[in-house]
Amino acid sequence: MSKKVLVCGGAGYIGSHMVRRLVENGFEPVVLDNLSQGHAPAVVSGVPLIRGDLLDPAALDALFGAHDFGAVYHFAALIAVSESVTAPGLYYRNNVAGTLNLLDAMRRAGVDRFVFSSTAAVYGNPQTGLLAESHPKRPITPYGRSKRMMEQVLADYGRAFGISSVSFRYFNAAGADPSGEVGEAHDPETHLIPAILLSALGNHPALGIFGDDYDTSDGTCVRDYIHVNDIASAHLAALDWMEANDGHHVFNLGNGKGFSNLEVLEAAKKVTGIDIPYRIGPRRDGDAATLVADSERARRLLGWRPQVSDIEAIIESAWAWHRAPKYGPFAVNR
Repeated sequence: MSKKVLVCGGAGYIGSHMVRRLVENGFEPVVLDNLSQGHAPAVVSGVPLIRGDLLDPAALDALFGAHDFGAVYHFAALIAVSESVTAPGLYYRNNVAGTLNLLDAMRRAGVDRFVFSSTAAVYGNPQTGLLAESHPKRPITPYGRSKRMMEQVLADYGRAFGISSVSFRYFNAAGADPSGEVGEAHDPETHLIPAILLSALGNHPALGIFGDDYDTSDGTCVRDYIHVNDIASAHLAALDWMEANDGHHVFNLGNGKGFSNLEVLEAAKKVTGIDIPYRIGPRRDGDAATLVADSERARRLLGWRPQVSDIEAIIESAWAWHRAPKYGPFAVNR
């Protein structure tokens, strides 16, 4: 397989961490990003950054014509669950139509390795404590449905066109690279850990906790937090997996332990030494009470093991990045 790899959304949070892992492992990534959510300074110096959009098939064909890609990583999705409820067309257009454009450009160029960022949102409301890949898929938001649709498309493209693919169902990506060079920066920031840390720095509106009447230990939502670099390591392992396994394959990525919103807040207070104020608001559309991963399949088949499982360690890595002033150009709302 060619060592040149296309990383769609490589200027974003998870994509920028992935580009660093690829470079460290001898690959030659090329980043495609429309910079609507990503940040050009997040891309490793010397890595080509092509500003373009998955909704432009002609631009995709030109890109594939200019490079001999061995595989494609796809991180270029819209991910705000509540926004998908109010603007479903935006999510289906970007996450479904855009990905179809990408797959068809791959097919025309003869590229047959694809790694897809999916989500735990494909499961909907859990029927069991730990969610394995076999759990019923009943997504409750357009965001979750857009990802589930593409998983099904990938299975069909594997059968029809021989495109091998891996879909990773992330639980809650969190943390930052120990180098301090990249971290999580969305505008607006809707993810809990960075929102807490920005509040601690005084650079975020009053921290809101959405709902305290869920069927959980303290009434707030429970989530499984997985360090972003552990996600990247699984994506590297997917390349070897696809060399030996045709078709479409799905893996959960999580630590297997859940923390409530208030538990995460308490952990952040310990890490920062700051008493972070918050307010309880109404439930947010599309939020399940509990989402915790069973990632045994990835451990067993990919040989993958998360290296950072402690919630305070995950928060500490993010806190170090949020306090690093030299990376302010792409740290929005700081």
